[in-house]
Amino acid sequence: MVRRMTDETNTEDVTPQGERIAKALARAGIASRREVERMIEDGRIKIDGKRLETPATLITGLDGITVDGKPVAQADETRLWRFHKRKGTLTTYSDPEGRPTVFENLPNHVGRVIAVGRLDMNTEGLLLFTNDGELARWLELPSNGFVRRYRARCYGSIKQADLDKLRDGITIDGIHYGEIDARLESEQATNVWLNIAIKEGKNREVRRIMEHLGLEVNRLIRIAYGPFTLGTMKREMTAPVSRHQMIELLPEFLQKRQGSVAAPKQKVADPSKWAKAKPKPSKPGESRRRKSSGKPDPTRRPARRGISGGQGDYAPKKKRPT
Repeated sequence: MVRRMTDETNTEDVTPQGERIAKALARAGIASRREVERMIEDGRIKIDGKRLETPATLITGLDGITVDGKPVAQADETRLWRFHKRKGTLTTYSDPEGRPTVFENLPNHVGRVIAVGRLDMNTEGLLLFTNDGELARWLELPSNGFVRRYRARCYGSIKQADLDKLRDGITIDGIHYGEIDARLESEQATNVWLNIAIKEGKNREVRRIMEHLGLEVNRLIRIAYGPFTLGTMKREMTAPVSRHQMIELLPEFLQKRQGSVAAPKQKVADPSKWAKAKPKPSKPGESRRRKSSGKPDPTRRPARRGISGGQGDYAPKKKRPT
């Protein structure tokens, strides 16, 4: 049950008294931390039937918590999916104007998930989804260094020397954008293809930077987010990230997640203990050759070339009847 209540002066997420409710509900897959805080402001979250007044509330479990009148269930195992977003869809749960959203095209078995970052309506490519709001936040934080890679087709012309100047960052209309790695891939009649890598992912960052350089982006494709890539996925295709891949690529997060009151009780595997494939023999038949002590075996005759069978020996010929 929830026993420890508000603590307005506490700025830590987890204390001996419990965990901040916004973080716990994010890990339970309800929404992101910011969205949970908005839910609290709107009076949508209650504890033991009492409306929650502050996001500074500390909890020691999910029992007694309801969102829109529905009990909050224990969090499932953290999952992650890759999705190929098509142009013309919004990264939002619903749109007042009735425009299509990415959530409408997810398989039913995925359940309620949260998008990692956003892609604007006219941007296509890789989008990540997770059932863990804290993982979404962790992947989005610039301090964790997850690089977003894009291919951009732009109307106009530019030299690589001008793109190299972006490595130190740039300030546009009072907004500073950090290091940008932009490379000229190819030039067409009136367009150029660029490969762009950023770490912050601010709103419409790539488009605004290109516009500042005199280029008009007419196609933008995200091809990678950190270690996760678009690959050959077809549009609107969904692909799960396996548990082994998550353990290998996100070990730091998965270890920390176990400290949450909303985290399911599970053992995080140690990749160092996984079974490893045996090394292949350097030469054909190497693994079948008998280990020799260096001394000839008087009981065996030398093998003949072109004869296979066990260790390369052959049975002695039978004597013909006389």
